[in-house]
Amino acid sequence: MAYLTGFHAIEERIKACAAGCVLLAAKPGPRAREIAALAVKQGIRVLRTGTTELDRLSPGHRGLVLEVNDGGEPSIFTLDSFLESLGDKKKVLAVMLDEITDPHNFGAILRSCDQFNIDIVITRNKRSAKHADIIAKTSAGASAWVPSAETANLPRAVEQLKEAGFWVYGADMTGKALYDTDLSGRVCVILGGEGRGLSRLLAEKCDALISIPSLGKIDSLNVSVAAGIVLYEVTRQRLSDRR
Repeated sequence: MAYLTGFHAIEERIKACAAGCVLLAAKPGPRAREIAALAVKQGIRVLRTGTTELDRLSPGHRGLVLEVNDGGEPSIFTLDSFLESLGDKKKVLAVMLDEITDPHNFGAILRSCDQFNIDIVITRNKRSAKHADIIAKTSAGASAWVPSAETANLPRAVEQLKEAGFWVYGADMTGKALYDTDLSGRVCVILGGEGRGLSRLLAEKCDALISIPSLGKIDSLNVSVAAGIVLYEVTRQRLSDRR
């Protein structure tokens, strides 16, 4: 069971998937009443409760808490089912997160993934950020929309992607400049964990390493910032291909 509290996070989750959700409301203001009306329209139960109860469930609430059952997560695939669903689709963009443990970074990355219409985010089912409410808030609700898949073995997932025609690129400061790399076709970008970067095994399995050229005195960007830049460049190249 997860509890979401941010207005954007709750609203987007209600729009994306009504199954298994209950909206708990205590003395809601005008914005909260709008969200409650949307929940009713979407067929979600709205229960009035006291502020004390909401404080117990999630102290950061603003009069609303969305109770989400684990089985109600939208857009969850297995990697096998995702690859089977692609058919002969030629342009596909996957993002693999190599043990991103900070939920704020995780949420910010998902927000960029939503903005650049990523086809799937692949994570390891352990050692990744698990704080649903923080992720939902930081992503401004994007976590309700971005398709995802979890796997027990990221190196094996890379092999599956390659077998399905993907080129796999790891983001690393030692890599080739991002804008000098052809990022067309089926592409997977791997982003390494905070402080440690790509794991050795995953780096070895990449077709190439790519980097964001830096002119500053600090040697690397925050991973969520790097994700936005990398995904922008992939999208820019793909849009240029249409001309």
